[in-house]
Amino acid sequence: MTVMPPTGSLIPADAPFSAQQESWLAGFIAGIAAAGRRDSAGADAPAATVDVLIGTQTGNAELVADDIVAGARARGLGGRATALDDVTPEALAGMSHVIVVTSTYGEGEMPDNAGLFWEALQSDTAPRLEGVRYSVLGLGDRGYDDFCQAAKLIDTRLEQLGATRLHERVDCDVDFEEPAGQWTAAVLDLVAAETGAKGTGAAEAPKKPRSQWNKRTPYPSRLTTNRLLSAPHSAKEIRHYEFDLGDSGITYEAGDALAVVPVNDAALVAALLEHLGASGDRESAELLRTEREIRTPSKELIAALVERAPASELASVVAHGDRSDLDSWLWGRDVLDLLRDAGPTAPGLAELLPFLRPLQARQYSISSSPLAHPGSVHLTVASVRYDRYEGVASTYLADRVGESPVGVYLQPNASFSVPADDDAPMVMIGPGTGIAPFRGFLHERAARGASGRNWLFFGDQHRETDYVYEDELTELQKRGVLTELDLAFSRDQAEKIYVQTRMRERSRELYAWLEEGAHLYVCGDASRMAKDVETALLGVIAEQRGRGDDDAAEYLADLRRAKRYVRDVY
Repeated sequence: MTVMPPTGSLIPADAPFSAQQESWLAGFIAGIAAAGRRDSAGADAPAATVDVLIGTQTGNAELVADDIVAGARARGLGGRATALDDVTPEALAGMSHVIVVTSTYGEGEMPDNAGLFWEALQSDTAPRLEGVRYSVLGLGDRGYDDFCQAAKLIDTRLEQLGATRLHERVDCDVDFEEPAGQWTAAVLDLVAAETGAKGTGAAEAPKKPRSQWNKRTPYPSRLTTNRLLSAPHSAKEIRHYEFDLGDSGITYEAGDALAVVPVNDAALVAALLEHLGASGDRESAELLRTEREIRTPSKELIAALVERAPASELASVVAHGDRSDLDSWLWGRDVLDLLRDAGPTAPGLAELLPFLRPLQARQYSISSSPLAHPGSVHLTVASVRYDRYEGVASTYLADRVGESPVGVYLQPNASFSVPADDDAPMVMIGPGTGIAPFRGFLHERAARGASGRNWLFFGDQHRETDYVYEDELTELQKRGVLTELDLAFSRDQAEKIYVQTRMRERSRELYAWLEEGAHLYVCGDASRMAKDVETALLGVIAEQRGRGDDDAAEYLADLRRAKRYVRDVY
């Protein structure tokens, strides 16, 4: 939704700020004024204000930030939360107490709403921060080599610029709630003690209402539709799923994600227990089926197996020290494969369990609109199958749900949503299952009667087998909802054609849409597609503006600041 500064704002109408920046500044000014009024009325003003700066890809950091702000106010402190990209280093230098909560995505990269902040913070012109007291909380997954790398980088850079660390950084694994809560209490207690803040200590409710359904208590939904979208002879298996929201009270917006709590394949569980000599152990079978990750080996298990079996094939690959070689070798292999490779030195069941990570929910971009599909939520999922290896959640949905309920909960994504302005043009780039949120976007705009033009870039391997939702897209074109549709089926001709190829072919029109205020969205693979699309986009801008690469990069940065270039990548 469009954020506007409060009526009567002191910020000039032509000030060079985005709507979000104007809103933040207006709120900051209003807060100072309100504090002055409280002082004159004899009430206690906050002893200090805690600025919570958020870097998020999936929304978890926002939830933690809400709890920090509520905790600060309960202690008699002021608190406000702001996305990292909405804060300049100069504004940061004017803050007294800063808490950074950030996730990491990709190969140790900043989340999408923190990249501009990090770029500015690294600059030689970044100001000194001697007056800033700070602490950093990282959210991540220890299964990745670059665990919480974004938090580590920001923590180090703030120290280099002279800021004073309030509390040591804590890097949280996937089950972040408890350590994040303990860290929050410790940091806020330090701030309250050093500023003399005196609050009631009573916890305030976070500003956003929380659903009763979460990863600890998922909603038991009924899977009502499981339909194959790709052709039976396609190299891929892409399916359309529909879940009944029933009496859950779950509300969502187009662009949000749905988390699915999977259950491991009983056949794999049985094979693993048989190998471990524990067949018939019902308690362990249920634990492995519902609570432990047995498809993807953990880093801790890999290290333990290498130590136990230094002559194994795994140990030989690890010894080369090439991460890409290890990833290639691990592809298609699960925990049972590695135990077999280790031979008699492999751990038994009791020794193995601590090396198995908790079984995590899988998040999928929602491919429906609540306006067009009330009471249900749709997903578009590619089933992962590789010889004997199968994806945990994708094949659970495809093969094993049956009549049993599926545990689900909502993962909001406020930064990835249909423009609030129904007249604004919209460009969507989503090959493969990246089309998922854009199906929801198009249905949303159709239901709202939005007049804004819509342009979709979609592609996959073969038109005959992989053109998912073709009938729907054709109908949306006929109705005038889908204004432009560019298709790129990479293997239907000798020279491979991708969505970025189509972008370059239509560079003049694409740039014209951006100049006319279009919002540009990208969804799909982060490692290759999203990077290639951004490279193509920069090339389009540079070609059409004729002012060089630096100008194109700044133009794209301006789109990011205005929240007109956003990505949902994985």
